[in-house]
Amino acid sequence: MHRFRLGTADLAATSFALSPLQETVLSLRMWTHPGVYVWQTPGFERLRPAFEQLDCGPLLCSLIATNRWVPDFLTPRPPNPAPDFRSELAVLRATPPERLRTELEQAYLPHDRVIPEPLAAGLDDPARLLARIADAVEEYWERCLAPQWWPRARAVLEADLVHRSRMLAHYGAAALFAELDSRLRWADGVLAIHRKWEAVDGDVPVDGRGLVLVPTFFARGAITSISDDHPPMISYPARGQATMAGAPASPPTSHALELLLGAPKARLLALLAEPASTTELAGRLGVTPGAVSQHLAVLFDTRLVTRARHGRSVLYARSALGDELAGR
Repeated sequence: MHRFRLGTADLAATSFALSPLQETVLSLRMWTHPGVYVWQTPGFERLRPAFEQLDCGPLLCSLIATNRWVPDFLTPRPPNPAPDFRSELAVLRATPPERLRTELEQAYLPHDRVIPEPLAAGLDDPARLLARIADAVEEYWERCLAPQWWPRARAVLEADLVHRSRMLAHYGAAALFAELDSRLRWADGVLAIHRKWEAVDGDVPVDGRGLVLVPTFFARGAITSISDDHPPMISYPARGQATMAGAPASPPTSHALELLLGAPKARLLALLAEPASTTELAGRLGVTPGAVSQHLAVLFDTRLVTRARHGRSVLYARSALGDELAGR
């Protein structure tokens, strides 16, 4: 069990962030533990030919323990709410090499009893090993994830953050933590992650360092660093993961709503029960982003949808008036 002790100021400073580096590293679980993250399987099967062409594939797969643990230095806390991959990779490359042995032992020895050979063989020169790992992660990102997978994944993750931020603002921390994951328990200023099968026990005073909450596609429940020495961060299962399995059918719309708004705007309003970006909506509807933008502008001007910026993206969602009109 990990326990995060949050004072009033710590609770007020709790924030959300995305992490393309975390998603890159944790997505390696798709190759070592196929079938665990079912919503991601179709997309990663399309990536398999590119992954199998990587010479660094064995090194990358060695980064995931048999119990799916990952060494802490591979998933540093995001430096800001919407970092790009390059800035996070720079943090990884700046890891003090002397940390590698300790963090590899923490990740592998409790369950596997041994550090995988591709990693153990490099510990005589940890700086070189760190560079090889960072190069491999970068190549994996560039050749497999960045071209097509990440733009869509980012839109889903950003929609999650808009929803969670609204949840926190409207209903408070207790409701937010309860919705994030069933493993989380909030009581008396302590946020605890309960995992019956895990022997790790830690007590983490946040002490003004801020708690950062990060959505991920590659966790079955709330997770955090193995060691308590790292800046406080909890990753939790992202909302909307089913949309990554393929383009879902649009929700049904009433004939009356289509007569009032026109079919394209009615379909958009039906889709916007959850926040989404113009790019994500265009992909789901099979039209151009420009066409979606025109319809969204009308829906926004008539106060049927709201919009909020996260990083470089603008996310749209139905307003209360839009909910009423859509009959939801």
